Amino acid sequence: MTDRETARTGFVAGSGWGDAARTAVAGDASARQYFRLTRNSGETAILMDAPPELGESTKPFIRIDEHLLGVGLSAPRIYHADTDQGFLLLEDFGTQQYAKLMADDPALQLPLYREAADVLLHLAQVPAPDLAVCDADWLVDMLEPLFTWYAPENADLHAVFAKAFVPFAEKVASGRKILMLRDYHAENLFLLPDRAGIRRVGLIDFQDAMLAHPAYDLVSILQDARRDVSAELEAAILQHYLRHSDTGPDRFRRHYAILGLQRNLRILGIFARLCLRDGKAHYLQFMPRVWDYVQRNLAQPGLEPLAKVLRDDLPAPTEDFLMNLRRRCPTPPSQP
Repeated sequence: MTDRETARTGFVAGSGWGDAARTAVAGDASARQYFRLTRNSGETAILMDAPPELGESTKPFIRIDEHLLGVGLSAPRIYHADTDQGFLLLEDFGTQQYAKLMADDPALQLPLYREAADVLLHLAQVPAPDLAVCDADWLVDMLEPLFTWYAPENADLHAVFAKAFVPFAEKVASGRKILMLRDYHAENLFLLPDRAGIRRVGLIDFQDAMLAHPAYDLVSILQDARRDVSAELEAAILQHYLRHSDTGPDRFRRHYAILGLQRNLRILGIFARLCLRDGKAHYLQFMPRVWDYVQRNLAQPGLEPLAKVLRDDLPAPTEDFLMNLRRRCPTPPSQP
């Protein structure tokens, strides 16, 4: 048993769940691990293991969790915490994950996405906590993985695109900012049918929250790297959001496309890095979908200057391109 496993077992015992069965549940792209604890009575809880020695911290999660609960949303209740060692025992939202529900029954996509959009409409109406701001510099800087990991061959592309993108980033960043959960997509949302209204949406994975343009999380869920969202469905939910928002629709759509482009270009770089640095080749399967979102955003009115810069010099994730990345993918390290 490793030192981390010993600490994990001690935390679980100290929280009163020492007799519970433990099974791993799907994690994310971070160093965090998650386990479902199940007692003989059938009661369950989620154990978050966020190793501080690997740069993780539970404190941001706790802060945003408390804020979301305070504004009437469904974030997991925290049963027990050890912030020094990086452990949390959390409320279990169960298995009705948005992504699974919609895969099993595509007819659920429209109502579920509407409820997810309603959560974002609510966040736009309540006070936000004091957090780091997603400003123009942040939007530009966050593109770095694209040029370092996905398209490193063209040394000039980074500088040329960054220069072209700055005025677009400044337009987006000049407006009102709300709480951005940042990883707002179907794998991080759970249906809680016993609750009402916006509390039916269970929220997880929000520890990287910032303050940003209201369109950021809407782009995150409607241009989901892990599942197809048709242009028609995206348009319907975007229209639903605008119908219930006091924002100007033309300006919002333009900023939505800019953020969609920025976010998906960054994701291409992140997925390449996860493969080439971390040995997680399975992220390559999502690249063609992300590329399609990039093209969808570049086709929007007003983004022609950015399309012109990228058209000839940013490679598409063709079969040969992905095969080359896969060949260079190291063996993943063993997990602690």
